[in-house]
Amino acid sequence: MSRTNEPVRVGFVGLGNIGHYHADRLLDLGGIEIVGGVDINPDARARFAEKYGVESFENYEELYGTAVDAVIVTTPNKFHEEYAVAALQSGLDVLLEKPLAHSLESAERIAEAARNADGFCMVGFHNRFRNPVEVVKSYQEEGRFGRTRHVEANFIRRRGIPGRGSWFTNQEIAGGGALIDIGVHAIDLALHFHDFPTVQEVSGTIRSQFGSRDDYAYLEMWGEDTNSGEFSVDDSVSAFVRCEGGKTFSLEVAWAANRSPNEEFVVRGTEAGANFDKADDSLTIYESGRQGTDHFSDSEIQTRHEDPHKAEQRVFFEAVRDGVAPARNTVEQALEVQRVIDGIYRSHEQQRAVQLG
Repeated sequence: MSRTNEPVRVGFVGLGNIGHYHADRLLDLGGIEIVGGVDINPDARARFAEKYGVESFENYEELYGTAVDAVIVTTPNKFHEEYAVAALQSGLDVLLEKPLAHSLESAERIAEAARNADGFCMVGFHNRFRNPVEVVKSYQEEGRFGRTRHVEANFIRRRGIPGRGSWFTNQEIAGGGALIDIGVHAIDLALHFHDFPTVQEVSGTIRSQFGSRDDYAYLEMWGEDTNSGEFSVDDSVSAFVRCEGGKTFSLEVAWAANRSPNEEFVVRGTEAGANFDKADDSLTIYESGRQGTDHFSDSEIQTRHEDPHKAEQRVFFEAVRDGVAPARNTVEQALEVQRVIDGIYRSHEQQRAVQLG
């Protein structure tokens, strides 16, 4: 139902750092009313209520039963299904932080609920909204790259393991480590640059080399270790993915590695290519020509900086107002990403390539 003349009323499920991150950016959008939040942690509820001047609840039923149009779900991965499915069954629109779920089976249940819901679910792959990524996609659509055949997808930190003992390093809650945390972004962008073809085969290897070491050099800290220090997940992965139509992409992901950081995405087409560096939003287009004489032509593209989370939120809330599900960041696309993640883990376990489609 269209709500073009009224503020969109939104609730939050998961009131930790990423919940606050989203809420802070909503304050600048306009036309949005934060009405409440849900968290099982009483301290988190108290902080959210005080900061934003809203009610906070222990149970999602209390929030979903209020006057709310949409929810943003930012809980640990294992709990995505419970809160997202209940919201969809309540007729609410959902912005669900990546990944879709902690396992393929859970992701498939969310996707099924979304197919049968009156509302819609959009998945928070915010890197698609970076301006250089939008430029690459526009150039692809106008044919500047010819046919895109291969993408090199990298997301490598030299030292950046999340706080050991947090839910990020707990296999049962997170569903994986570096692959499902930051690798999910790399896989999503690679598939995005390929226009989400059907994935046919996945071959991958995962490693856990740094997270359980007592002598880990904890530099560039993402989060503090807790007393338990549990680390039951992967901290790096290498993979190769084959898709329909001869499209491929390679994947290098690491929370920690003895090498320089790398967040570059290289798009290789038959007529041109591109190098997008997510670390600084730089973009270079690589072409060649025969005009005058054979030559290379490298173009550095400068774009205006824009917060990709804000851009993502803008699309989501415009869709809520219009009552029309957005065509981007769909659950079905997120499910394809989850299939690749699951395929990489299975390939590692079986020590061979696995078929997906």
